[in-house]
Amino acid sequence: MVKITFIGAGSTVFSKKVLGDCLLTDELDGLDIALYDIDEELLKESCAVVSAINRTYQKGAAIRAYLGPEQRRQALDGADFVINAVNIGGYPCAVTDFEIPKKYGLRQTVADTVGIGGIFRGLRTIPAVMEFVKDMEAVCPDAWLLNYTNPMAILTGAIQRAGSIKCVGLCHSVQNVARTLMDSVGMSDRFDETVQCETAGINHQAWLLSISKNGIDLYPEIKQRLADGIITNEQNMVRLEILKTFGYYVTESSPHHAEYHPYFIKATKPDLIERFNIPLDRYLSKYITKSNEWKAQRKALVNDPNLEHTRSYEYASHIIEAMVTNKPFKLGGNVLNKGLITNLPGNACVEVPCIADASGIRPLVVGDLPEQLAAINRTNINPQLLTIEAALTKKKESIFHAALLDPHTSAELTIDEIIALCNELIEAHGDWLPAYH
Repeated sequence: MVKITFIGAGSTVFSKKVLGDCLLTDELDGLDIALYDIDEELLKESCAVVSAINRTYQKGAAIRAYLGPEQRRQALDGADFVINAVNIGGYPCAVTDFEIPKKYGLRQTVADTVGIGGIFRGLRTIPAVMEFVKDMEAVCPDAWLLNYTNPMAILTGAIQRAGSIKCVGLCHSVQNVARTLMDSVGMSDRFDETVQCETAGINHQAWLLSISKNGIDLYPEIKQRLADGIITNEQNMVRLEILKTFGYYVTESSPHHAEYHPYFIKATKPDLIERFNIPLDRYLSKYITKSNEWKAQRKALVNDPNLEHTRSYEYASHIIEAMVTNKPFKLGGNVLNKGLITNLPGNACVEVPCIADASGIRPLVVGDLPEQLAAINRTNINPQLLTIEAALTKKKESIFHAALLDPHTSAELTIDEIIALCNELIEAHGDWLPAYH
């Protein structure tokens, strides 16, 4: 019997998607599923939803719920796979990450990967997740940790460097990159399973290095359409501008990418916000909207005794299936570089093609990225590595260094302003952060 422990299972909609996928995988019948969270009400809802899918499809899984830190090791005990989807600090901490920088004139869109918001999300998340890792080392040392939590490169990189647990970071953006590009230039009718692509870089900033259909390179036609002004998705302007300027499309959405560069969100050039359709404070507004949607969804899911599910494009179930059956599965995974992308730092967490099978997860060597793409990646890797250093050493100056080297932050604020901003955020987060010296 394969045991899967889901940490952060109170995210009911995501738990349904990932664990529903696992339940619908025939080779995984009879699963042992442990749901763990610190919110009792949400945990009960998730347990009810996953149990309903189990009944609907008669999968014979054993499903148990575990509440709070005192039950965490019990939930992890003997696990083969651990899925991490926690959000440490939740919405209140996210408000802090947006509102205090705004006082300094620094605006953000999503603030969960790099930038001030990504740095401080990483600083409060790494200590919590390293406690999970310690528990895994004690009660399931051979398990694979499948990390879905952001900031992906910061968190996964810290786990891979500081712990002994096998870990891969998983994101949603790689699977949809070709479709979103073709949709944006009027080619949606030509997208199907024959479209092939290769991506590599870092999480949320991996590059679509190639895109083809039936052996024909699609990039020349795509770029010509852009040159001719054919744009059918006005919400994707930032990524299309990066493609026009640097020659390659990037995996994550335009709202994210607006804050990964020094070019788009500028207090002195507010016209850029309208020109590139940049949704400032998007995370906060979307969270409120999504929270209401999720509440309605959870109610509908919990009250449906014959709940159905369709297997999604999320990687987790396919990875577990590949490891259990030894049928190889290709994915885009976040792993320590170690020579995989030869013109990026070796201690960076990179997102590269990987093969999962019974032997584990094997990342594939990419070689050099086009130099302009590697250069852009390095500007985001710098604050990622320094955030990890800050979290592992508890040195406050590493927080300052991470923020000072962030592309967007450093383009807007002075050294003194950035240091003052960091100090104010450290104080505002209070007990969510450990003591720094």
